[in-house]
Amino acid sequence: MMNALTFDIEDYYQVEAFKAHIAYEEWSSYPSRVVENTKKITDILDERGVKATFFILGWVAERFPDMVKHIAGNGHEIATHGYAHQMVYKQNKEEFEHDLVTSIDILEQSSGQKIIGYRAPTYSIVEESFWALDVLIKHGMLYDSSIFPIAHDRYGVPDGQRFPYVIERENGKNIVEFPLSTLRFFNTWNFPIAGGGYMRLLPYWFLKAGIRHLNKQHQPGIIYLHPWELDPDQPKIPNISRATKFRHYLNLHHTAEKLRRLICDFDFAPIRDVLHMSDLS
Repeated sequence: MMNALTFDIEDYYQVEAFKAHIAYEEWSSYPSRVVENTKKITDILDERGVKATFFILGWVAERFPDMVKHIAGNGHEIATHGYAHQMVYKQNKEEFEHDLVTSIDILEQSSGQKIIGYRAPTYSIVEESFWALDVLIKHGMLYDSSIFPIAHDRYGVPDGQRFPYVIERENGKNIVEFPLSTLRFFNTWNFPIAGGGYMRLLPYWFLKAGIRHLNKQHQPGIIYLHPWELDPDQPKIPNISRATKFRHYLNLHHTAEKLRRLICDFDFAPIRDVLHMSDLS
């Protein structure tokens, strides 16, 4: 069973949890580590010839076009993570469209690829921001991977579909959704196993069993990580809450090894390839 491996390419200081401490206007004042951390990822993938989808922030791609070229040149899919890492539901339609189009233009120019996929910062396409799907369709996105079918304080559609599906919009246009992976417990609630902080928190045996369970249902695992999650030496942001510190810094020193084990134990491909293999395209 082919699973989808994805990476959200942003720097450590750009995460939503730090927004109260680091303003967008201050980003350039922080030492960037995104290029070296992304290279850690591509080097690990190269060990087994695995290809993945890289959802790259336009702000990052604009400053590091050679990184984007390197990723694309290695055969990975380039997709968009928006430009400025702004929550979709905190923008109006015009702001979101401008952010999206700006990112697409930058990424297509630097990668040489046609951009067909999107993932919202902090998975912020929720019920009140489903209008964003129409904007994605308008600008040529064939798929989205922003809807997380869980309950969370910042994101989530708890009753959303758990497996890839076609979203039919009122205008008659469609887009394929690749929701982040969950397990269903007691037929009442979804437990996230998709990656990120969940991957860092959970023991590897649980992640492995979870993906195997999905594959036995003939469903792909949709897995994600960020470059900063492979960087235990990243600068520490002061004055953040205990909860934020726990979420961001937990088990960073184990992430690279877990990624290596995942790509040894399962088959992975970019989302575009999983889409083409499915009956959804």
